[in-house]
Amino acid sequence: MSYTAPLKDMLFNIEHLARIDQIAQIPGFEDAGLETAQAVLEECGKLNTEVIAPLNWEGDKNPSFHHSGNQVTTTPGFKEAYKQFTQGGWQSLQHPAEFGGQGLPKTIGAACGEMLNSANMSFALCPMLTDGAIEALLTAGSDDMKAKYLEKLISGEWTGTMNLTEPQAGSDLAAVRTRAEPQPDGTYKIFGTKIYITYGEHDMAENIVHLVLARVQGAPEGVKGISLFVVPKFMVKADGSLGERNDVHCVSIEHKMGIKASPTAVLQFGDHGGGVGFLVGQENRGLEYMFIMMNAARYAVGVQGIAIAERAYQKAVQYARDRVQSRPVDGSLPGAGPIIHHPDVRRMLMTMRAYTEGCRSLAAVAAAAYDAAHHHPDAEVRKQNQSFYEFMVPLVKGYSTEMSLEVTSLGVQVHGGMGFIEETGCAQYYRDAKILTIYEGTTAIQANDLVGRKTSRDGGQTAKALADQVAQTEAQLVASGNADAQAMAKRLKAAREAFVDVVNFVAGNTKAKPNDVFAGSVPYLMLTGNLMAGWQMGRALLVALSPEAQAQDAAFMASKVTTARFYADHILSKVPGIRDSIVEGAGSVTELALDAF
Repeated sequence: MSYTAPLKDMLFNIEHLARIDQIAQIPGFEDAGLETAQAVLEECGKLNTEVIAPLNWEGDKNPSFHHSGNQVTTTPGFKEAYKQFTQGGWQSLQHPAEFGGQGLPKTIGAACGEMLNSANMSFALCPMLTDGAIEALLTAGSDDMKAKYLEKLISGEWTGTMNLTEPQAGSDLAAVRTRAEPQPDGTYKIFGTKIYITYGEHDMAENIVHLVLARVQGAPEGVKGISLFVVPKFMVKADGSLGERNDVHCVSIEHKMGIKASPTAVLQFGDHGGGVGFLVGQENRGLEYMFIMMNAARYAVGVQGIAIAERAYQKAVQYARDRVQSRPVDGSLPGAGPIIHHPDVRRMLMTMRAYTEGCRSLAAVAAAAYDAAHHHPDAEVRKQNQSFYEFMVPLVKGYSTEMSLEVTSLGVQVHGGMGFIEETGCAQYYRDAKILTIYEGTTAIQANDLVGRKTSRDGGQTAKALADQVAQTEAQLVASGNADAQAMAKRLKAAREAFVDVVNFVAGNTKAKPNDVFAGSVPYLMLTGNLMAGWQMGRALLVALSPEAQAQDAAFMASKVTTARFYADHILSKVPGIRDSIVEGAGSVTELALDAF
């Protein structure tokens, strides 16, 4: 069950679609050009292939376990691998140099994140949550708090968690009941239960920095009364060394369908007098700060979808080459041959490949927009890129994770009966993928964001501006005179026109007929993700046809053209049908009497 990092495809995206040459012109990123990207990705590929990927199957068979004394022991090998991961500087990759980070752009960091998640998603969740905690403290932490926690989190010596969910408060954070009592010394005592806390307790780092949503006594009801606190597992002394154990304990870990090696903890705060918490930023602004973590995490979960799809694709290809079964329908072999000769197996593999490459290109372009939005010297450029990135986040999260379910399911299908047997390994990818459409905001929540904040709020202007950019790519495809490019342009045009129809429907009806719009919100997200990934595949096709690219690597470019053409014919072609279901099919979603279900 080996894994090989898809470095060629990643570097193609980074060079040609994300335009790393432009990112390297931004002050602070001068050393982060293509050469750096290549060197970093190659090193990252080695670590993940050799050290972290071999532990993936082990983690599924021997998950983390909880034992007396509120201790959690992770899968054998995880602790040692984590040490190698942090000593190699991988946690610090895209964090600021002033706190010991390497300050590399997200465009490079996201590709490394994909490799880590392909290698071992359960393992990768620990660094991912730490990244979120770092983002929140960078944004809202006091100077004292930054000095106390950031260097250790960025080095990976300490890890971070997000504590939002409670037994009665899932996606509805207005229902949060964990309470914070102000103390005379300026700290707070924290009391309550948090569930689904990824790496809430483990043995891989010496301290865990919990970021916790809670209500200060007397705060307003609902989301307006929620504050954010740092509650460390061990108190941190003035000199940075660790003091006594704080009153936060893991009472159990969940038994899950997938990502079994990642300890998902139930944490109890304040069973022994109250956990000591430190307010992050201002009281009652906790949700705003937590959304900074959430947005970082939503993008990262989209990357997890791409990662698990890539791993499932590699495994399916290997099996299809090795498994001998039945004579090919065209008689190209005298007897039975490897199943990769069968057209339907090829269709499944091409579907897996095209989805994965399409979503990878979408994520790469979004990462480049993030880098420009945060670091470009020109305010107008920052603003445009921020608006592009924000529109892309629910798509990267929603579309890539739903895509990963289809791809990992196809991976099982390619294996036939063997796919249903756990020892083959591909069932694990299918099980692991399911959580991706749920945590950090379900697909429906991403779709609500796309409808409300990203489409209706500005009357569909951002969406239509994107459609205009797609139209420019169509024109270039047509002008190329190449048959594959023209076929892609035809599909892109039909998909873009369908998208604009839906944007008009959404922007025009969200207030007047909310049920009609939200009945089609997830289909709208899937349609938009499909178009945006298809647009990037169209751009990729144009690059691959260029004489310079052909001279660079003709075989790779030929594969890219074929994959893009497949995306156009088999995936992008679905968009007009989805448009019909949204614009014309809303009524039938909500018309059945409730007692008829």
